[in-house]
Amino acid sequence: MTAKRIGHVTLVVKDYDEAKRWYCERLGFVVVEDTALSEDKRWVLIAPPDSSGTSLLLGRASTQEQRDRIGDQTGGRVFLFLHTNDFWTDFHSMQQQGVHFYEDPREESYGMVAVFEDLYGNRWDLLQLEPEGLRL
Repeated sequence: MTAKRIGHVTLVVKDYDEAKRWYCERLGFVVVEDTALSEDKRWVLIAPPDSSGTSLLLGRASTQEQRDRIGDQTGGRVFLFLHTNDFWTDFHSMQQQGVHFYEDPREESYGMVAVFEDLYGNRWDLLQLEPEGLRL
């Protein structure tokens, strides 16, 4: 059997530098790559530090249809899941950086979770899984 994994997820953004700055300053992400592909298109990958999983590809909207999707790529549902091994440290750090949380943290059977929004309004879960985690 061949091995497969999801390498990148595209996040539609208004501006490369604005989005890159927000994710790096507010969430502590790092720039994996930022390469110019043409005069107006770049390959911008960001990820949490020391991440070996999926990274975000920041894709600047280039059509009105894409601009209409910025901040609501999933119709208001949680879109992305930021896993942590230290929920409270990350939660407080993100609050201090001005990240808006929709709710107080809550403990679920699978772990600690709180929903927050990014600079465009996309919803994320900050999530620390219990050792058993989610088994779907």
